[in-house]
Amino acid sequence: MSEYTQSGFAGGVARRGLSIAVLALSGFAMTMPAMAQTTGHAAGHTAATTNAPMDMHGSMTGMQHDMAAVKASGDTDYDFAVMMRIHHQGAVDMAQMELDKGKDPKLQAMAKEIIEAQKKEIAQFDEWIADYEKRKK
Repeated sequence: MSEYTQSGFAGGVARRGLSIAVLALSGFAMTMPAMAQTTGHAAGHTAATTNAPMDMHGSMTGMQHDMAAVKASGDTDYDFAVMMRIHHQGAVDMAQMELDKGKDPKLQAMAKEIIEAQKKEIAQFDEWIADYEKRKK
């Protein structure tokens, strides 16, 4: 069965993933350099920036909002770095919620690992984006 015709959770995830990709690539609201300047590459998805409640669903909504606000530049490398940076920050936000409110020790340990790994990769994306923007000036 195709992942796009599955019912239940897996099918919903596939449909949402496709929707996020379409939104991200369709380019709403602002250009990536403006997005980078606005967020400073370190902004999280907070209720203040997205007007969404800060729960798991609110965090995903915030990430989708941030991704939808990015207009594709046409440079695959840059677009990848900017979009993945937003995606990784969403993972950090969700993992932090698990640490703050979760109770399962195994998930708490996974959340700590996710935060550490994603923050390292966010720093790498930030460095690459900053270098890229210097080269473009």
